[in-house]
Amino acid sequence: MSQLKLTELTWREVREAGEDSVALLPIGSQEQHAGHLPMGTDTLLVEAVVDRAMALLSAGGPGSGLVRLPALPFGHSPHHLFAAAVSLSARTLGAVLDDILDSLMTSGYRRIMVVNGHGGNDEIMRLAVKRFALRAEVTVAACSYWTVTAADGTDGTDESGDGGRPEVTPGHAGWFETSLMLAAHPELVRTPVPARAPVEPPPLFDHPPYPGLTVERHGEWARVGGSTDDASGADAGRGRRLLDDRALGLARAIRAFDAATAAHPTGNHRVEEQNEDH
Repeated sequence: MSQLKLTELTWREVREAGEDSVALLPIGSQEQHAGHLPMGTDTLLVEAVVDRAMALLSAGGPGSGLVRLPALPFGHSPHHLFAAAVSLSARTLGAVLDDILDSLMTSGYRRIMVVNGHGGNDEIMRLAVKRFALRAEVTVAACSYWTVTAADGTDGTDESGDGGRPEVTPGHAGWFETSLMLAAHPELVRTPVPARAPVEPPPLFDHPPYPGLTVERHGEWARVGGSTDDASGADAGRGRRLLDDRALGLARAIRAFDAATAAHPTGNHRVEEQNEDH
């Protein structure tokens, strides 16, 4: 798949690429990640996964083009303001995504994928994508990078073989994110990473009292020190395998989205065909 960066294109090149390409928008956050990871961890990691996925697609044969947008570095992080964050309200983040998606459509793009790096953005992103497809003749997709994996194991990088720990994935400033950062940006990890003492009772947002419940209790993030689990056992080697796994999963997801939408970027052809039949 051919690959371009929006910031490096002229406006005519942006328009021309939009006819056949998938626009790829990473979104992240700026928020506390305990005492050992930087504020921009979520943005840095989603960019790392996206860039690795694009490298795989570049070497992976034909397909439509990709146009990568710069990452949106701010997200919905009010739960981290107890320490430090640059947070957009849910309404503002939704409005920003609405404007970006509308702009891409006006600029000629009919296929767009949003890739998220911060848990607080996930529901807002998915709602924005659903709203957009209702009001515009587009096809859009969305995912958070930790949810797409090379799960079939054909590449030896599935969850059972990459050293992953599903019980702490993705977590926050814990083993998973710290391992990824040790692989992607080791110079930004403050080492040694201190051990996290067990917190009792465990936070309800991470350990709901009944499966299927979403539970939030005031002050939980400050009480547990800003992380969900112990990051002291994080490992760069495992981080590389985890990063490669998510990149391969994302590459497969992008290729599948492209294959499913290349011939008909929107669904209107079905309505037109049905109307012709009648």
